[in-house]
Amino acid sequence: MSPVVPTVPGMNLDRPVAPEPYSPLPQVPSFELTSTDITEGAPMDDRHAGESVSPQLSWSGFPEGTKSFLLNVFDPDAPTPAGFWHWTVLDLPVTTTSVPTGFGSDPQGALVLRNDVGSADYTGAAPPPGDHVHRYVFAVHALDVESLELPAEATPTVAAFTSLGHVLARATLTGTYQR
Repeated sequence: MSPVVPTVPGMNLDRPVAPEPYSPLPQVPSFELTSTDITEGAPMDDRHAGESVSPQLSWSGFPEGTKSFLLNVFDPDAPTPAGFWHWTVLDLPVTTTSVPTGFGSDPQGALVLRNDVGSADYTGAAPPPGDHVHRYVFAVHALDVESLELPAEATPTVAAFTSLGHVLARATLTGTYQR
């Protein structure tokens, strides 16, 4: 499913570049996040944009005491006051250290929250045509709880807020996209 991007005739897209979304938060240790589909700082393939196929991700080196993972994708460059959530997967068991390409629509028992398009899956990159390059920050958060105990109706922002006191470490990988 292609993301729905509203177009506004004469929309002014001039604005400063948003900060990296995790830099203002309390600092935590990092671990390794890699992908066979995404390269740090490089443009993402169209299948992870308009085709909305989630990329493969693998992580390692997370701290002892990790009990679950929270996976999300955030676009800090969306022309909104609060960026744009593309994907949030809660309560991934500690035994899960990778997700295959296309996992966005097959959560295998994990809880996928509704993204900012309103669907409970991965929504690909879809910056407004003519806008500057957007960053898509894929993040895996190592948590000290097995579940955040959030309802399926929770928003990605609520998940990010609720997880804040439970994050032991965070790994990020940033892809880019422009139309």
